[in-house]
Amino acid sequence: MHFDHVGIATPDAAGLAALFAELFDAPVAHEETFDGMSVVFLELENGYFELLEPHEEGAISKFLDKRGGGIHHVAIETDDIEAALRTAEAAGVDRIDEEPRPGAWGHEVAFLHPKSTGGVLVEFVSH
Repeated sequence: MHFDHVGIATPDAAGLAALFAELFDAPVAHEETFDGMSVVFLELENGYFELLEPHEEGAISKFLDKRGGGIHHVAIETDDIEAALRTAEAAGVDRIDEEPRPGAWGHEVAFLHPKSTGGVLVEFVSH
């Protein structure tokens, strides 16, 4: 496994993408509208910033309402997402997703509950 990306909730993905592109020389690698939100991936040498702007009520809009913009989750890439979920279960970690589901870029994803992971929402992602 290795670091894949950090997801950042924002009310303005385009504006934050422009700022981060300038600050970090991080070009846009991918953009899509997915699951009721705009998703922008900025490429860094060793991973991505994933900017999440909601367009309808959902997890990201609730996050913004409660906490404001900021880091939403950390994603770890795995070659075997089912095995990663089994390992999490064996370790006693509560899973938000019992099975992988479709994510941005057509990747499979599954989330672990932050109450079991030190307050960090962890995403497993399989490319």
